[in-house]
Amino acid sequence: MENNIGLILSKRAQLSGSTEAYVDSNSGLRLTFRELDSRCNQVANMLLSKGVVKGDRVAIMMMNSAEFFEAYFAIAKIGGVVVPLNWRLVADELEFIIKDSGSTVLLFGDEFVDLAADLHGRGDKTDIECWLHSDGMDGGTSGFSDKYESLRQASPTVEPEITAVDDDLLYIMYTSGTTGLPKGVVHTHSTTIWALITFMATADVHAGDKYLAALPMFHVGSLTPITLNVYNGTTSVVMREFDPVRAWELFEEEGVTTALLVPAMLNFMIQVEGREKYDYSSLRWIQSGASPLPVSLIQQYADLEIDVHQIYGLTETCGPACLITGKDAIAKIGSTGRGFFHTDIRIVTEDGSDAAHHEQGEVWVRGKHIMKEYWNRPEATAETITQDGWLRTGDVATIDEDGYVYIQDRIKDMIISGGENVYPAEIENVILSHPDVSEVAVIGQPSEKWGESPYAIVVRKGESLADSDVIDHCNGKLARFKLPVGATFIDVIPRNANGKVLKRLLREQFPGPAPR
Repeated sequence: MENNIGLILSKRAQLSGSTEAYVDSNSGLRLTFRELDSRCNQVANMLLSKGVVKGDRVAIMMMNSAEFFEAYFAIAKIGGVVVPLNWRLVADELEFIIKDSGSTVLLFGDEFVDLAADLHGRGDKTDIECWLHSDGMDGGTSGFSDKYESLRQASPTVEPEITAVDDDLLYIMYTSGTTGLPKGVVHTHSTTIWALITFMATADVHAGDKYLAALPMFHVGSLTPITLNVYNGTTSVVMREFDPVRAWELFEEEGVTTALLVPAMLNFMIQVEGREKYDYSSLRWIQSGASPLPVSLIQQYADLEIDVHQIYGLTETCGPACLITGKDAIAKIGSTGRGFFHTDIRIVTEDGSDAAHHEQGEVWVRGKHIMKEYWNRPEATAETITQDGWLRTGDVATIDEDGYVYIQDRIKDMIISGGENVYPAEIENVILSHPDVSEVAVIGQPSEKWGESPYAIVVRKGESLADSDVIDHCNGKLARFKLPVGATFIDVIPRNANGKVLKRLLREQFPGPAPR
């Protein structure tokens, strides 16, 4: 069997055809692996009829849906290159990604008709030649596009010819672009297969599991798991978009056994009133990553007898880097675990040597699941991947005597106060343990005395919480140079689609100078 990601759906349909593959938590649509593969083949043949050939880039701008799911595998089968679009971006940002990737086909959902029309009206500012509109029910068109559903239904279900394997490109996933222009992370059929293999060898995954897919499919934290679900014969219970109450309901209704939810999602869910009325006894674990996971949040779920396993990964690693499982999640609370089975991990100091135990350094990752390159960015690729294959992550961590990794923060978010390195995540972890704090983000503000000083932006649960309460709560829990010099309150912490706090926006909103 060739290493083609689309073919793993074909094989799963042969082996487990009657097993439920896909459950749409909103519409109620349920598809077996055989039905999903049949629809996938129709989409593949539809795209072939539109002239898509090996290497063509096909952009997808859809909410989580069966259409996104089937299109991804269909494009893989015929050798196209998937370009998942972050639909939370504005038209100018999407125009850049579509043009930079050289996408010639755009599949878009009903929610994005106006956005697609805007892009269509820009003429040759993109290279899109074929516009396919999915409204989920074959209703009216957008005027400039073809109907996705009617074309799919009219296409044959015969298996298309497989033209891309191994090191051929599978997808270009653009980074969130919190600073500068986004870069396209290139993954191949081979790097993706190896991500699945190392995941299977490391994580507690079972055939017959029911997995809650709540992250947007344009994100690697969703795309890799749903691909793994097909590889493993797992049912994907898909949320069109995340809702904390609906997540608790699905644990009960669908007998969900596993899930991946970013810390912000877990935080919203733990605040749901009446959560104790839902039966979540089938739930074996929740993985959580994308940003540092507060120890207090892990403990709150442990009190509910729900295991939360920290996972650490990146778009550039096709997901996997480190994972903690089982009893270690509490015994080594706060750690993201050890490297995946087929994954090497180093913590590297500024002089390029391996960090001592408990010494901070940059996380380096190596494995066959590492990205091929940044699309059309050879200099950025060379800066990120060393000559001997190590990927420099830009994340700061420590490692203990047993090889357990503790993620601290992003290097670029580090605060230098009085010559000392201060990582905001450490301060945030302390502040979040205050019972009246819902969310927090810590940034550095310019200080005449210290160069920079930590400053806390807090979402509080009640109006009674004062800035002095936040600062007092940190006293005795942090070294003096790490103490926030001030705090302010806002209603919502800005985040990107991956759940990461947009600290650039917060630094713009609260430029300082620091109060002292």
